[in-house]
Amino acid sequence: MSTALQVIDPEGGLPAALVERLDAAAARSASTGRPDETLTAELGQAGLFGVAVPAAYGGFGGDATLVNHVVAEVARVNPSAAIMLFQHYAVSARIDEWGDEAQQARLLPALAKGDLLAASGWSEPGVGAAKKRLNTTAQRLPDGRWRLDGAKSFTTSAGVAGLYLILARTSDSVDESSSGYGSDGQTFFLVPAGDEGLRPDLSLDLIGMRGSATGFVSLHGCVVGDEDRLGPVGEATRIIATVRRTGATLGAVSLGIAAALLDLTVEQIKRRRQPPDGVTCFRLVDLATRIEATRAVIDRAGRRDAADPGLATLHSKLFATETAEQVGVEVARLLGSAGYVVANRINGLMADARAVAHMGPTNDLCRELVSATWLG
Repeated sequence: MSTALQVIDPEGGLPAALVERLDAAAARSASTGRPDETLTAELGQAGLFGVAVPAAYGGFGGDATLVNHVVAEVARVNPSAAIMLFQHYAVSARIDEWGDEAQQARLLPALAKGDLLAASGWSEPGVGAAKKRLNTTAQRLPDGRWRLDGAKSFTTSAGVAGLYLILARTSDSVDESSSGYGSDGQTFFLVPAGDEGLRPDLSLDLIGMRGSATGFVSLHGCVVGDEDRLGPVGEATRIIATVRRTGATLGAVSLGIAAALLDLTVEQIKRRRQPPDGVTCFRLVDLATRIEATRAVIDRAGRRDAADPGLATLHSKLFATETAEQVGVEVARLLGSAGYVVANRINGLMADARAVAHMGPTNDLCRELVSATWLG
């Protein structure tokens, strides 16, 4: 795991060879709208898949601070790869926290080694950000197995992942009055990609995150064993409630994007014949200050030392996504017509920045969760 070892220093960056591969893959995906499966394999082989897996299972045993750092550094070069890694880390952490010994022994070594990329299937068409009324159902069969039927939308790593964490309804109980994420009677299942009832669909042509393999996943007669259930039946909300308290935050993706936007802008301004005037220099410094403030917020979330770590994580996502979008708008103004061409990578990064705000929990849901905590 030499690559993972090289990015453990919070001040350190990625190895130059990996940066080159990430950059080249980002360029190809921007053109094709497809994930670079060769890069995915290389990330696994380099040891990055195991960052959030305990050392006892062959991983690095990294905490939220390391997860956020690695995700931000990857996002600085390839946001699509970063969001795929973030989702992989999230599923790995859920298995470590909620899986039984057999599940951990069966799955965590493969997740750490890079043999298995994990994805989350929570979102559904028309259900809403809070996932109250799921259409995907899991029915218990007489032999104790479960049959899953339904469809998931905007699933990152669809068709590339080897394991999907699927949120399904296991009872008709729905509590829409709660201000939380999800509802009573929902359960998580770990579904292998090879299940004949699971079918990914990558027909979405996204504006941003074009290399993230974000698409649909349908489940028709998908039968899994009870050993593939993660956590107690009907209590997925307990698992969901602990996610944001871990300190791992999607804001790390936005931090990397914002830093990349500033890096590219400075590089392009330096290539001009005339040196930048004082106003331009001051505006660049202001953007750098916003990014440093964002880094501090992300670091605080990862340390989990706030009075309410869950709130700190929600705030970090809101602040980081807003910063990335604001930096994008500002750098577009600074570059003027030079940035108004399809080939300029600034435009792809701006689309990536907008995409993170819509990823779960969406920014509006983050605001609802924060306000509910404040107002009781």
